[in-house]
Amino acid sequence: MTLARLAALHGVATEYAPSAGVTVDVPDATVVAVLRALDVDASTPEALAAALDAAERAAEERLLPPTVVHWCDEGQGGAKDRPRGRAASRAAEAEDGPAGLPYDLPPGTRLTVTTEDGRTVTGPDWSGLPLGVHRLAAHAPDGRGGTSTLIVAPARVPGPGGRTYGLLVQLYSLLSARSWGMGDLGDLRELADWAGRTHGAGFVQVNPLHAAVPGAPTDPSPYRPSSRRFPDPVHLRVEDVPEYPYVDPARREELDRILADATELRERVLRKGALIDRDAVWEAKRRALELVHAVELGPGRRAAYRDFLAERGRALEDHATYQALAERYGHRWREWPERLRHPRTAEAAVRADAELAARVDFHCWLAWLTDRQLAEAADTARQAGMTIGLVHDLAVGVHPDGSDAWAQQHVFAAGMSVGAPPDAFNSRGQDWGLPPWRPDVLAAEGYAPYRGLLRELLRHAGALRIDHVMGLFRLWWVPQGGEPTAGTYVRYDAEAMLAVLVLEAHRAGAAVVGEDLGTVEPGVREALARRGVLGTSVLWFERDWTGTGRPLPPEEWRADCVATATTHDLPSTAARLSGDHVTLRHRLGLLSGDLERERSRDTAETAEWLGLLQRLGYLPEGPGDEATEIRAFHRFLAATPARMVGVWLPDAVGDRRPQNLPGTWDQYPNWRLPVAGPDGQPLALEDLAASPRAHDLLRLLAERVGARTAPPGARAV
Repeated sequence: MTLARLAALHGVATEYAPSAGVTVDVPDATVVAVLRALDVDASTPEALAAALDAAERAAEERLLPPTVVHWCDEGQGGAKDRPRGRAASRAAEAEDGPAGLPYDLPPGTRLTVTTEDGRTVTGPDWSGLPLGVHRLAAHAPDGRGGTSTLIVAPARVPGPGGRTYGLLVQLYSLLSARSWGMGDLGDLRELADWAGRTHGAGFVQVNPLHAAVPGAPTDPSPYRPSSRRFPDPVHLRVEDVPEYPYVDPARREELDRILADATELRERVLRKGALIDRDAVWEAKRRALELVHAVELGPGRRAAYRDFLAERGRALEDHATYQALAERYGHRWREWPERLRHPRTAEAAVRADAELAARVDFHCWLAWLTDRQLAEAADTARQAGMTIGLVHDLAVGVHPDGSDAWAQQHVFAAGMSVGAPPDAFNSRGQDWGLPPWRPDVLAAEGYAPYRGLLRELLRHAGALRIDHVMGLFRLWWVPQGGEPTAGTYVRYDAEAMLAVLVLEAHRAGAAVVGEDLGTVEPGVREALARRGVLGTSVLWFERDWTGTGRPLPPEEWRADCVATATTHDLPSTAARLSGDHVTLRHRLGLLSGDLERERSRDTAETAEWLGLLQRLGYLPEGPGDEATEIRAFHRFLAATPARMVGVWLPDAVGDRRPQNLPGTWDQYPNWRLPVAGPDGQPLALEDLAASPRAHDLLRLLAERVGARTAPPGARAV
């Protein structure tokens, strides 16, 4: 019980419920290891007793919780909810303390707020405080004092506007006749322009564009990046850099050779069946960009670059320094010379090395170029009439050897990895190899790392998708070297995490979508919905799980969601209809049961859905034609009340291959496949835009979904 009390004070679970009525005890060794990662020693009975005594005394003596959240009504000020926060001992919220703060504070306690713009407010009226992240101080008559982060946030994130539909695409997979072997930001701009103007689409959702771990071979997964804060320059359209035409004539021949290499990379993927080779693409782009970097910036461009450097400050400098050091020493920063293993001690070494300093500037310049092309893509989407525009994706974590883990070492829990506990779909649990943020350090720093991350991602976003949004509430921590089954949940201050998210989304004018698939703790979806965060509803999972298990008819779907037929981690709709996904899993040894039994179960599930589509009138032609059936599924999605309807772009052309097959590494080419037709032949963006099949599907949605008027010539299909 002593260990359980200590764990509870630090948000560490000693048991969890994988399903209703089932409770699993967490091994003591796991709890001790997780506490150690939080700098709490519980390794011996004496250490445990001392740690518990210290934690209980600290909780008892603390005047304020680490974070206080004040939710405002729609607009600046006007209290709608009382301030809230997490503290070890809370007063009954029925009685307000000084200035309306719902905590036990000694009579006569004086409260002072220092706002984020430096103003001081004494004895604040909560309804008059500006939105922002402020500092709250308490001074008790007995001489005690305390400080807390005060987050004043709107009640809800901005909504997506009128009902609309859009495209979901893994950007690297969408090559055009101008790509260098993988999709780029020029292709994103073209896709948004075409989809918005021709088909009335309201958004384009892309995979995380985060910076990948440098070196070759790099991890191709966009969900295990080096940095979540800065985008990867591999997505640049090199020819669109304004200085590109002015490369020194003496070096044009070298640039021509690079262009020939880029053309070959593109043709190998589109015409010769090769996989997308991100490392080869980056090698070609890096060589070309180094030539472009030698071109002197004009006065206006130079001023804009300097502004960018000033605005991004130390965070960008750290990221660029890591990139430069990784080029010389490799990306495993724990193996670098000792003086370089921390960004602050590395500063002097970089300043003293002219070559390193030049490479730091090169990587800062790349970040600036990428930011500018992201801005241009976002502007194009808006000009094309998209009501939302670009939807960016936030991965759940970062690579342990990457830029963020190096630059923010103190924020990450050493020796821990994020994953998932065993469930009905994976009896062994999951270890994603991503170090978790320490909730105590986040709170101590006023959530600055989290705020900075959100601010960067929302700069050019009409909406932000958050992968595994349940991580705002709790994450499954797995001790290094242990099995995922031997992990446990660690809680975060969800009220604070949500308040920061709502505040930054409000400032950016962006909607927020949470990926809430899988095991979701009771109350989480309700808390997200209360703050305006949309959920994710995937057709094959929408059933009456508490009753008959039948597929939910469209009117029973929730409205506050993005409704889709599939995702990047699931089979395409064509693969579902053909049964190809079962065959693929069998070939790779991923089926847990007999092949024929799995095929029979899959066929029955598909037939059940097709039968529902027929009964509801969405498949009047009857089953049989794959393209017709895919349109019927999207008629069904259009009939739900979902605020946003997403079309997985490969579904528009009948691609049967998943972009990612969970549970595989080198057995399947995850994250390396171009969009293709039913025959597996890759389709360029130009081919897709000319595809009658794609036109029919998107015109259907333009007619049936959205506040925008369907474009001229659109017809019901």
